[in-house]
Amino acid sequence: MPTFDIVSEINKVEVANAVDNANRELATRFDFRGVEASFELVGETVEIVGEGEFQLKQMMDILRNSCVKRGVDTKSLDMQSVDRSGKLHKQKVVFQEGIDQETAKKIIKLIKDAKMKVQTAIQGEKLRVTGKKRDDLQQVMQLVKTADLGQPFQFENFRD
Repeated sequence: MPTFDIVSEINKVEVANAVDNANRELATRFDFRGVEASFELVGETVEIVGEGEFQLKQMMDILRNSCVKRGVDTKSLDMQSVDRSGKLHKQKVVFQEGIDQETAKKIIKLIKDAKMKVQTAIQGEKLRVTGKKRDDLQQVMQLVKTADLGQPFQFENFRD
């Protein structure tokens, strides 16, 4: 029986490249000259440091544009709250990976509501979809791609 896995992953190398590109753009921008502002990649989070909340918003736009240029889906960005310490404002941006239980249940409900003849099983941070026909699995892929569930999904391990 044909099967495939639904996963949500990001390319960490491309994230690092996007952060480097954002730092380069920050260095060349006129409105950030003489201002303490930077992007720093720590594990799977990016720490944005600026002197004001308005600068943080501009820096988020720079980071989003860099991610788009590098092929990282911006749906995986999760912005945390702004921390103030002295004259600096810090904000952490977490890149979401894996499918949590709530999102997995939404995907399963979406597939069942479409009355497709497939079985789904949650396997950690993945969803395994099994069906009798390859066409059914391709319909599930299309359904998940068109659904707006707040994070990007990839399909891997397709087997006949």
